[in-house]
Amino acid sequence: MKRKKITPRVNWQNKVEELGFSYHTINGETYWDESACYELTAAEVDLLEDAANELHARCLDAAQAVIDRNWWSRLAIPDAAISEIKESWQRHDFSIYGRFDFAWDGVTSPKLLEYNADTPTALLEASVVQWQWLQDFEAGADQFNSIHERLIEGWKKLPAECVHFCSVEDMPEDQQTTLYLRDTCAQAGKETVSLTMSGIGWSERAARFVDADNRFIESVFKLYPWEWLWREEYGEHLPGRTKRFVEPVWKMFLSNKALLPILWELFPNHPNLLPCFDKPEPLNGNYVAKPKLGREGANITLMENSNIVAQTSGDYGAEGFVYQAPAPMAAFDGQFPVLGLWIIAGEAAGLGIRVDTSRITSNASRFVPHLFR
Repeated sequence: MKRKKITPRVNWQNKVEELGFSYHTINGETYWDESACYELTAAEVDLLEDAANELHARCLDAAQAVIDRNWWSRLAIPDAAISEIKESWQRHDFSIYGRFDFAWDGVTSPKLLEYNADTPTALLEASVVQWQWLQDFEAGADQFNSIHERLIEGWKKLPAECVHFCSVEDMPEDQQTTLYLRDTCAQAGKETVSLTMSGIGWSERAARFVDADNRFIESVFKLYPWEWLWREEYGEHLPGRTKRFVEPVWKMFLSNKALLPILWELFPNHPNLLPCFDKPEPLNGNYVAKPKLGREGANITLMENSNIVAQTSGDYGAEGFVYQAPAPMAAFDGQFPVLGLWIIAGEAAGLGIRVDTSRITSNASRFVPHLFR
């Protein structure tokens, strides 16, 4: 894998905005960065695809182990959700997407950092935005990217004819990601309805979830974490009705960083895993502390020889932390890339690369496109 400095397209801002990508610049700083690109080989793409498919299968094994061994408290899963998760898992409730984050130095095997399995973003830019860039930059090259087509085919498998799409107000990235997913669902032939999270209501008379127009919610995609959903005012009505939600409630297994020590316990020395534990002591002062239910790189602490070398603030960590060995990471021109491998309808479908001068990737880290020949 190589990082190449290139010239951004003329008027690239208008080009990406035509695709609905409105958050290409955040607080005056470039988020979508096409002043560089990463070039991979076909063999490297195969290696990454295989790693993503392998880890997805192992994560499903770990989910079954949580059920079999009653490890619910390790994942800080509320009691009210346990029976719902079990039933959702047994039903194989529909899932459309997830994103693995890998570190890779180009020498050792790609190493899993975490699995964003419930509410991953950076989807629009990984799908149609970087594909448009490739057509303008070098149409004869290829890209690990079948995300758009896989999403459309995936939605066709959802056993519902009408889907509400919900996100939080005043969060452009969440809103545009949800809008993009809604568009792919509509292309799959489904009726779609836009809704905000606060627009989800409960009808006491009909005993069902309804939208702002009092319309029955048959199925709902929510870009909103399950652990937050249980705390909503209508959370008491979720039992018996979680099968209406996408991502499914069984994703609470996989969207939790407490899964990382469970994976290491079940599959020690797996080539795509980093040592990870519920306590820091086994790592002898060299570890990354991560909140079990953290997001966007918040509340991360990187320790080397028992000294803090990098740390981020935030509001997460109440449920506890996990302690993961630092990943071997390659630096390109002082930039550390994190490779986001997308799982669409259960299979690896594409790659998005985020970079930062820090070894901790945050919501301000830039997205850089890629290609291979």
